[in-house]
Amino acid sequence: MNMKGRIETIQNRIAIAAKRSHRDPADITLIAVTKTHPATLIDTALAAGLRRIGENKIQEAEDKLPLLTQPWDEFHFIGHLQSNKIKKLMPLKPALIHSIDRFSTAQKLSQWCTAHQRHQDILLQVNTSGEVSKFGCHPDELPQLCKDVAALPNLHIQGLMTIGIFSDDETAVRNCFILLRNLRDAIQQNPPAGVKMQHLSMGMTNDFEIAIEEGATLVRIGSGLFGSRTYT
Repeated sequence: MNMKGRIETIQNRIAIAAKRSHRDPADITLIAVTKTHPATLIDTALAAGLRRIGENKIQEAEDKLPLLTQPWDEFHFIGHLQSNKIKKLMPLKPALIHSIDRFSTAQKLSQWCTAHQRHQDILLQVNTSGEVSKFGCHPDELPQLCKDVAALPNLHIQGLMTIGIFSDDETAVRNCFILLRNLRDAIQQNPPAGVKMQHLSMGMTNDFEIAIEEGATLVRIGSGLFGSRTYT
C-alpha cells in the first residue's frame, strides 16, 4: 500500500472509532510520528496530505526538519524532555510539547520562554500504567503539578498525555485511557487559572481506536503510517 493509502486507512479507522463512540471525527487530530524515518519519507507523507509531525528525539528533529521540502502545519515534541535540552528544542518552534512531567522541567522551560519572549503550549504527561519504564507523573501528583505549572509565566497547559500499557489485555489498555480522562475531568471541575483541558494525547498504532473511544483528541501514529522503524 502506498503512503496515501496508508493515510486513508488510518483516517478511516479514526472515523469509525469516533462514530462508534458518538464523537465527531473532526475532533480527533492525527500526529504522524516520524521517529527513525528519513526526511524523504516524511516529505512523501506531507505531499499525501499529512500536516502534523511528531518527534521523540530532539536531535532527530534538528537533523530532519530543515531537510523537509513539503509544507507542514505543526511540529509536536512527544518524547521525554530533559531540562538541558530545552535550548535545543525551542528554536524548532514546537506547536505543542506533550511530555511535561516534572515541575523542574516546566520551570526551566518557562524561564527560557520568558527570556526569549515566547509562549509555549504544553501537555502534562501522566504515567497511567504504573510501569517504571514509562515517564510521566504519578496520577496522585497531577493536581499539584498542574497547579504549580499553571502559575509559571509563558506556559499554557492545554491538556494531558499518556502512553497506554503495551498489552493484549484490552481492559488493561482501556483502563489507562479511562484514568487519564477521569483525571482531566477532575481538573476541569476547578481548573487553575489559565489551564485548558482541551486535549487528551493518547493512543498509538496498536491502541488508538481504544483511546478514541475513551476520549483521545490527539493520536500519535508511527508504524501504522511509515512501517516498522529502522533503528541503527
